Amino acid sequence: GIPKESRPSEYRVGLSPAGVQRLTNRGHTCYLEHDAGHFAGFSDQDYENAGASIVYSAHEALGRADFVLKVARPTDEELTLIRPGAIIGGFLHLPAASQSKINTLLENEITTVAYEQIQEPDGHRPVLQMMSQIGGGLLPQIAAHLLQNNTGGKGILISGTAGIPPAEVIVIGCGSLGISAIKAFGGVGANITAMDVSTESLQDVIEIGPRITTMYATSANIEMACTYADVVITAAGVPGQLAPEIITKDILKMMKPRSVLIDASIDQGGCLETSRPTTHDNPTFLVEDVIHYCVPNISSIVARTATNACSNVVFEYIEQIANLGIDDAIQTNPEIEKAICTHQGKTLHLHSLTSN
Repeated sequence: GIPKESRPSEYRVGLSPAGVQRLTNRGHTCYLEHDAGHFAGFSDQDYENAGASIVYSAHEALGRADFVLKVARPTDEELTLIRPGAIIGGFLHLPAASQSKINTLLENEITTVAYEQIQEPDGHRPVLQMMSQIGGGLLPQIAAHLLQNNTGGKGILISGTAGIPPAEVIVIGCGSLGISAIKAFGGVGANITAMDVSTESLQDVIEIGPRITTMYATSANIEMACTYADVVITAAGVPGQLAPEIITKDILKMMKPRSVLIDASIDQGGCLETSRPTTHDNPTFLVEDVIHYCVPNISSIVARTATNACSNVVFEYIEQIANLGIDDAIQTNPEIEKAICTHQGKTLHLHSLTSN
C-alpha cells in the first residue's frame, strides 16, 4: 500500500512507478492512493501503467496492505487505519516519536522498518546516505536564501566578492550529510570549518580539499566557532538514537545577529536547545536574533529526485520483505534486522526506549 503523504510539505511518495512495476512483475499487488505521486511528478496513469491499482482514500491504501510504503513517520490518524500485524517502511525516526505512538505500534503488533537504520556489515547505511547526500547538497541554496535581506537575513553573499570575504560556514558532524554539505558549500566558495568527535571523519574532510579547516568538536571549540559563524549546520547523531544537544541558548547569545542555524538533525530530536520542527511552508523562527531552520524533510522539496533515488536504493530490501515475509527477511538479512524498531509487540533497536 502506498498512501499519499499527509504531513505538511511532504512532497515525496513511498515508491516510484519503476519500483511498483518491479513488484507487480513479481506477482505482488500494489494499491496506490489517488494523486500520491502528484508532487513528485508521477501521475496515477504512470502507476497504472506500472501495474498499480488506484484507490481513492487513505483507508483503502493503508487498510488493505500487508506492507505499507511511506516516506514520513505515520500520523496518529494513519495508525488507526493500518491493520494489526502489518508492516510499515519509511524514514520513521521513532526515537523522536511520542510514547503513545510507540504504544499503538506495540499494541497492534505492527512491524516498523526504519530505512535510516538499514545498515550493511561495514556500517554503511545506504538509504540514509542517499537522502543525506541530497539534503546536504541543498543546504547552500537554503542558507543563501536565508542570508538575503528579503528573507530576514543580514545580506551576505556566501561566495563573497572582490575585496569582500566569503561567508563563514560551520558544519558540526561529518557524516554523509555533513560531507555532502561541505562539498556543496565548497563549490560555492564559502569558508568552511568542519567539526566532529571522530578524527577519522575529519581526515575524510581533509581529503576533500585544502581550503577546509577541521576542528575537534569539543564544547569549547563549538562555542568559539559559533561566535564567528554566518551559517552553522548541525548534523550530529546516530540513527536510532536521539541527537545530542550541542548548541545551548547561551551560545546563541554570542552569535552574530541574523546568522543562520540549520538543524539537520531535527528529525532525530535536534541538536539545539531551542530547536522545534518547522515545515517548508514556514521554515524558520528567531531565537536570540538567530535564524533557526529546522525542517525535518529537507530533501522533500526535490521530490522527484528524492523519490527516484530512495526507490533505487531501498527496493532490494522492500522486495526481500515482500517475497520472503518479514520473519524470514529478518532472519536471513541482518541489514534488515538492524532496521526493525517494533515487531510482534516488542521494541528492537530503539535505544531511547525500554523494550516491552
